[in-house]
Amino acid sequence: MRELGVDLRELVDRELGEISIRRQCELLGLNRSTLYYESVADTERQEILLRRVDEIYTRYPFYGSRRIREELRKEGYEINRKRVQRLMGELGLEAIYPGPNLSKARHEHKKYPYLLRGVAIERPNQVWSSDVTYIRMRHGFLYLVAVIDWFSRYVLSWKLSNCLDAEFCVEALEDALTRYDKPEIFNSDQGVQFTCEAHTAVLRREGIAISMDGRGRALDNVFIERLWRSVKYEEVYLKDYADGREARVGLGHYFGFYNTERLHQGLNYMTPASVYLKTCT
Repeated sequence: MRELGVDLRELVDRELGEISIRRQCELLGLNRSTLYYESVADTERQEILLRRVDEIYTRYPFYGSRRIREELRKEGYEINRKRVQRLMGELGLEAIYPGPNLSKARHEHKKYPYLLRGVAIERPNQVWSSDVTYIRMRHGFLYLVAVIDWFSRYVLSWKLSNCLDAEFCVEALEDALTRYDKPEIFNSDQGVQFTCEAHTAVLRREGIAISMDGRGRALDNVFIERLWRSVKYEEVYLKDYADGREARVGLGHYFGFYNTERLHQGLNYMTPASVYLKTCT
């Protein structure tokens, strides 16, 4: 399949409408089945790498692309930093790190200062926070957004999506505002999902102060980072979701457990629901 060091599969243009893929393979003397199976292998390798980047980042949220690259190389993956950065971007992780990525705020979107440095969190609905993470399935993945109350760690709402856009983040925010009293401050990262007009307009409409993490400061949103660790290690990594329906059911059960049954050391071994609902009623 190689001619003078060139992989003939790389010469097939899948978007060339004038000549079919079958005809291109004939002209190159390439068996079409080898093209298909190589594509399947590449897809499987991509899914494995996405899983490993997610697992490494979840365990070491302070790791950037260089350290994640080295972790992968120790495991035998020949991978460069640029590919790690692309994988992190696909997972929605690069909002924490400088460089081009899918989560980076657009230049035309206003960025807001971080308002919580040195602020004592003393009551529910003082601060809400939101973030997006990657949820793997047997084949493919979904994005999960959640809105939590900082004081109680209570998960106010959550949504799943197959694309990293603003719509499902806005839906999660609107859902939380419909069901609970509004917060004084809403904190997020500087991802385009949160800096876009559709999202910030909802907060301005409700008179909620907007706070955004500083670039390169993962711990500015520490409570939701801890939530993601719990979700991954206590639910997602223990399951093998076949599809989005299984993921939605499994996460629904987990968040019910997390809010009403799981005891939190940081809450004096109370549940988020008991802290949030008792204080708010």
